[in-house]
Amino acid sequence: MASVFSRATLTRDFTASIVVFLVAMPLCMGIAIASGVPPEKGLITGIIGGIVVGAMAGSPLQVSGPAAGLAVIVFELVRDQGLSVLGPILVLAGLIQLLAGVVRVGGWFRAVSPAVVHGMLAGIGVLIVVGQFHVLFDQKPLPSGLENLAAIPGRLLGLSATSIAGAELAVGIAVLTIAAMLGWEKFRPAALKLVPGALIGVVAGTVAAAAFGLSVTRVEVPASIMAAIVPPGADMFARWLDPAILASALAIAFIASAETLLSAAAVDRMHDGVRTDYNKELRAQGVGNLLCGLAGALPMTGVIVRSSANVQAGAVTRLSTILHGAWILAFVALLPWLLRAIPMASLGAILVVTGWRLVNLTHVRHLLKDYGVLPAAIWAITLIVVVAEDLLTGVLVGIALSLVELLPHWRRFGLKVDRRDDGDESGIRLAGTASFLAVPKLTTTLDALPAGRAVRFDVSDLAAVDHTCAEIIREWVARRRAGGEPVHIAGATPAAERLAA
Repeated sequence: MASVFSRATLTRDFTASIVVFLVAMPLCMGIAIASGVPPEKGLITGIIGGIVVGAMAGSPLQVSGPAAGLAVIVFELVRDQGLSVLGPILVLAGLIQLLAGVVRVGGWFRAVSPAVVHGMLAGIGVLIVVGQFHVLFDQKPLPSGLENLAAIPGRLLGLSATSIAGAELAVGIAVLTIAAMLGWEKFRPAALKLVPGALIGVVAGTVAAAAFGLSVTRVEVPASIMAAIVPPGADMFARWLDPAILASALAIAFIASAETLLSAAAVDRMHDGVRTDYNKELRAQGVGNLLCGLAGALPMTGVIVRSSANVQAGAVTRLSTILHGAWILAFVALLPWLLRAIPMASLGAILVVTGWRLVNLTHVRHLLKDYGVLPAAIWAITLIVVVAEDLLTGVLVGIALSLVELLPHWRRFGLKVDRRDDGDESGIRLAGTASFLAVPKLTTTLDALPAGRAVRFDVSDLAAVDHTCAEIIREWVARRRAGGEPVHIAGATPAAERLAA
């Protein structure tokens, strides 16, 4: 894949940027609303994520912007401490990410168990669904996930088939939005496969509300995007001394980094081009969040939905990501009146579908089938704690539970990685226990192997491999084999069977 701009790649990048722009617009606004902030805050983050982070990213095809994964924690911060708290927190979180990239700890974020990350995302998905469900009725979400869940029956029973008023009209718009979105994704013509379902859903809801003159709540955006930029106050540095501010900044930096690098790894599996430089990506995300804090916008991460749309639309270089940010800026600057015609219920409907898709039951079945009950239990417990308590507690509980996988192998706790090159073949010998604690060492060795050579893994002395390392090795092996490079795994052990599955 080309890494520089050229006439041959310009057309593909230009087309892909339009697709990503169309996917990003409703999501940027919807995630902002789910976060309890005005929609223009999400658009500013999308602009910075496209133009600035896109130019600096270590994953050229990854798209950055506001993420559903942080909507819950931002909602709680804004609810408890006010909108002004976001600026100081994001500037500090960005500096933490930037420093982490400079000292090259990006590889450690890959050590977070996939069961924990997917459990976290599933918990976030549940919270988004039960929170945005109330937006479908033109009502605001309640303070906690459990309260939102408990209030759902009352919302449904409050609907009237004989007295059509605000709530009934909003629900009708929401149902139309979801039906149009899902229907388009299922039945769209092949020639229009790149037109996103979320855009069709929002257009359907907006046109219906306008055509029938429905009295439903609509999006509010300022006439000028510059009016939405609110820098932190002069007390920003003093606020950093508040333990609650520091804890929130650390939580956002950690969660945003883990989600970004998980997304980057997924993007790498979608194409055969340049692999992600994780530390460079972390530095770019740090700069992006720092700028978002200075602008008073939402935090950003690398986001898989927009990134996958970018790859599937044929993007070749980072130009596509940069251009999508420019299109958002141009649209917001020139057509703010059009955004004000969008019903809030339509954006809530898009977020309900997005949240539901984060609850990826396929991943749980994969964990059960390939790795057993414990990783699936970690996924489930992480999800439950995120919903019942909060995001950071859920992640910390999940990471603590991941340590349980190490207990049976404490006598051979470390992993020894030896590499030798012999002719046209490279050999990798693994001995000991391949746990998530060994991920940086393992990935450094795998990433250093030159392309075009056969690789032989000797795992005869590998006592055990947890599912984090197993996923990394299996994905690496699959990528090499897909490129026509032979990879052989030697050693008749349970660990070898796990890697060869």
